[in-house]
Amino acid sequence: MAPKPFALLLRELRTARGWSQARLAEALCDAASRPTITRHDVSRWERGKRVPRAWLPYLAEVLSVRREQLELATVTDAGSEPAETLAGLLPPGDAVAPLSARSGRKVGQSTAVDLAARAHGLRLADDVLAGGDLLGPVFRELDAAVRVLRESTHTDTVHRELLRAVGELAQISGWVASDAADPRAEATYRLGLDAARKAWDGPLAAQLAGSLGYHLVNNGRVADGAALSVAAVAEAGPDAPGKTLALFHDRAAWAHTKAGDAQAAMRSLGAAHEALTQDSGDAPEWAYWVNEAELEVMDARVYTELRRPLRAVPLLSRVLRSYPVTSTRERALYESWLAVAYADANEPEEAARVAARVVEMSGDVASARASERVRVVLSRLEEFRQVPEVREVLDAAR
Repeated sequence: MAPKPFALLLRELRTARGWSQARLAEALCDAASRPTITRHDVSRWERGKRVPRAWLPYLAEVLSVRREQLELATVTDAGSEPAETLAGLLPPGDAVAPLSARSGRKVGQSTAVDLAARAHGLRLADDVLAGGDLLGPVFRELDAAVRVLRESTHTDTVHRELLRAVGELAQISGWVASDAADPRAEATYRLGLDAARKAWDGPLAAQLAGSLGYHLVNNGRVADGAALSVAAVAEAGPDAPGKTLALFHDRAAWAHTKAGDAQAAMRSLGAAHEALTQDSGDAPEWAYWVNEAELEVMDARVYTELRRPLRAVPLLSRVLRSYPVTSTRERALYESWLAVAYADANEPEEAARVAARVVEMSGDVASARASERVRVVLSRLEEFRQVPEVREVLDAAR
């Protein structure tokens, strides 16, 4: 049976609890500790005007349903354009509004808070949109934040918060640029790193340094990227939240892997899992996505690169069974490693089956990373061209 459209499902779930739209909005605000949802937002969702992807975890919580059920329903409504999706994730308002008056206008804490919220909205958008869809919006937001920082007057406390917001916007902008193969990625990461250091935010500085290291490694500058990825762990400091340290160790593991140091990679993977178990729940908002499943994905990627498919295949298969269907780019990337792992395990038929999905999904996203992984997968399958299933995939891709 086909899943119900999201708008219909939401209305049915709300009605079954005997709640009004206002009551649902109130419950969502309580669950998220953010008073940003109103009855009008719920009404738009139920009329199919917008799919609230950023609010799916909270909707699942307050309506006592599985998040996967809601995500599956959003796929039925998946006709939204990227601009509509982004509009649903960014806070209301205009990023450049603080500069609508003369240069030198004084801004306060609320401006810094709004810029940080806009950075998080872009991060959430990156969960469901690819770099090519987000490139324009992220750089508009970053440029606006830099102008606020440079052209407004503010207290020292607000200055530090503005620096932190610029750092966060630079990180997501650099990430999006890297995904879109845009040449601004490296300079943007360096801008953010400078802002984070001036804000005395060690974990954020480490996030920028680790992101830049990851970018360099994936673009052929392995030695520089590996050194930066290892330095990011130290940059965070010993008191950094466990989730952030897990992320930085994971990136170091990938860098060690690409540099050919398997033992160092294994040590970093172990350190990442240990850090996550010691997390005290005080991680910054930008680390929201770091969890055991994501660490297992990196484990599997490392095992695949090290040609250890018997370890990689079970991990990736388990994670992908419950991975959000709305995260098309991530699913394409992760399944690309699964396809290679199957090929390494001398299972060409399974490799072809997964590769066909990778090709299909990658064709739907504007991601240079996904396109590159398609090339890697198809190149790996050439060894098995005599297998009918493989030959079919290769010929179709050509």
